[in-house]
Amino acid sequence: MHFLPEQLDQYIVAHSQEEPKLLQQLTRETYQKILQPIMLSGPYQGRVLSMISKLKAPQNILELGTFTGYATLCLAEGLLPNGSIDTIDINEELVDFQRAYFDKSDYSSQIQQHLGNALDIIPTLNKTYDLVFIDADKPNYSNYFHLVIEKVNPGGIIISDNVLWHGKVIAPLNEKDKSTKAVLEFNTLLKEDPRVETVVLPIRDGLTVSRKLA
Repeated sequence: MHFLPEQLDQYIVAHSQEEPKLLQQLTRETYQKILQPIMLSGPYQGRVLSMISKLKAPQNILELGTFTGYATLCLAEGLLPNGSIDTIDINEELVDFQRAYFDKSDYSSQIQQHLGNALDIIPTLNKTYDLVFIDADKPNYSNYFHLVIEKVNPGGIIISDNVLWHGKVIAPLNEKDKSTKAVLEFNTLLKEDPRVETVVLPIRDGLTVSRKLA
């Protein structure tokens, strides 16, 4: 979804860092072999995720929603040399696909895959995190936030994807639309929770950056 005129959007992409070749390959194979390839973060959002991670230089990253591993690799670019990223996804059919690209990257040994329901897995992770990326099922966004917030270090960053939800956040709400309702509730939660300060960025389908206060 473009929130800017397409020509201006193309100009922004053209004058931002180029997408690494490995990610170009991952994108191509995702579109060839995987259902719903639109779920990829994409080259511009990927460079934004990479830049935020590099600016934060995290020791530990937590990702909720791996898909084919595109955003995982973007976030891993900012890891400290001895850092790690835990990435959780419920789709077992994608595990080998993800691993193949992780192993082609410079971050293979730093990426730990977790297969299953994030609501069950998050409490078992005995780490604190400097950076969290939420890009999973929308009805559980608020639940994910409540689970991860205590695992985020002071000054840590939570990035949340799809917070503008194809523009549905400003359309009349269909009460049967659970995902849109959940996104609206989540956006209000981030705005009002005193533990974080939040800014919404109109990047792709909406990207929220929240910083945990001390």
